[in-house]
Amino acid sequence: MNQIEKILLAILTGLSDQNIAFNDLCRLLASFGFEERVKGSHHIFFRQGIEEIINIQPKGSVAKAYQVKQIRDIFLKYKLGGTKNV
Repeated sequence: MNQIEKILLAILTGLSDQNIAFNDLCRLLASFGFEERVKGSHHIFFRQGIEEIINIQPKGSVAKAYQVKQIRDIFLKYKLGGTKNV
């Protein structure tokens, strides 16, 4: 299992929302084809075919738990996360 798969598994299981490194979350989104735009501390991710725009900010070196949950909901809604996408 590679690093991206481990991050994805941690997010989809929902057991460690408070312990996801912010840089890992950004790397995961980029690996799934999301484009990133940075404006101050706001990292804005978007992707063709995904209606929602993801706007995340770090809390120290980790991602905010509620934003990890929002990303999990998007991954589940659009059925992202299968092995063919990683």
